[in-house]
Amino acid sequence: MTPLDRLRLPAPMRAALEAAHCEPPRAYHTLGHAQAVLLEVEAVAAGPGWTRPREVALAAAYHDAVYVPGARDNEARSATLARAHIAQWMPDAGIDADRVAQLVGYTALHGRITAADLEADPAPEDAMRFLDCDMAVLGAPPAVFDAYHRGIAAEYRGVVPAWLFAINRRRFLKALLARERIFLSDDMHARLDAQARINLRRAVTHKQ
Repeated sequence: MTPLDRLRLPAPMRAALEAAHCEPPRAYHTLGHAQAVLLEVEAVAAGPGWTRPREVALAAAYHDAVYVPGARDNEARSATLARAHIAQWMPDAGIDADRVAQLVGYTALHGRITAADLEADPAPEDAMRFLDCDMAVLGAPPAVFDAYHRGIAAEYRGVVPAWLFAINRRRFLKALLARERIFLSDDMHARLDAQARINLRRAVTHKQ
């Protein structure tokens, strides 16, 4: 049973979510990525725990449901889709759709948001760990990180010139490396920071 199976979405809702992740065809931001983030969410649930676990899991499932390489509104459109699906198929499930959308929206700020930025959030630890779950691939074993790195490049192939993608990608990765904290939560920082920095240093020094 996969993490998405364990979420037990209504069948038509799951079908719509799966269809969304196939449009347009993707190399990294697929349903497989959502499943990987859900696995991280489950790991947190077994440890520190979540204040609103159902909302976090739905945000993980929907955060890249809309993904067009280079578009600036992917996160906003994904949040809107999550709201619509919850209203249509889970109206009486007690889900806080506003919270799901808020968490999805935070993913637009990867690489820029800090723990201090989340102090006013109603459950800042949830918000920090959710964002860290999405970025956990940075601290994954080298083969997993390399597949992620190649996948992102494949998604932008034909969207922007290869030389421009390489410059912008290296700039983003170097900015992550320069941050005092790549991961916002203490537990994810302790678990993933060292490997993430190894992976990122290798990526920024590798000629593409």
